[in-house]
Amino acid sequence: MAEDYLLNEHNKEEFPPAHTAEHLLNQTMIRLFGCERSFNAHIERKKSKMSFRLDHKPSRQEEKEIERRMRELIDEDIPVTFEYVTVDNLPEGVSADRLPADVSNTIRLVRIGDYDICPCIGRHVRSTSQIGRFEMLGTNWDEHEHSFRVRFKIV
Repeated sequence: MAEDYLLNEHNKEEFPPAHTAEHLLNQTMIRLFGCERSFNAHIERKKSKMSFRLDHKPSRQEEKEIERRMRELIDEDIPVTFEYVTVDNLPEGVSADRLPADVSNTIRLVRIGDYDICPCIGRHVRSTSQIGRFEMLGTNWDEHEHSFRVRFKIV
């Protein structure tokens, strides 16, 4: 079984609920704003933050929609599954751009139902209902960089 093999070195010990929420928030931002996945993420047990490049500063209504969608996805109890593929056989929509140069030929994809799929070697919950409650703590907008930072915690 592929889980018995160390495919790539990993130097972090994630908090699985927050790390899985990171995947959901990435895809939620992609769907709401047409942006790329976060360019900077710091995911921790007590408080997390993720930054995205957007074409505009989100309105208060858009911020509330991010939180509403995240809570809805968590409540849907979507299964989190893994599959192993070779780097040259990635499914459509999965990019190898952020993989390290020394990545193994076989990589693990994390799939959250039909909502998100992403290469990842971190720890995750088995389904979204195990995440807990998503609470947005605040946001920051950098007009010069067009950078939108979301701060959140998982309760």
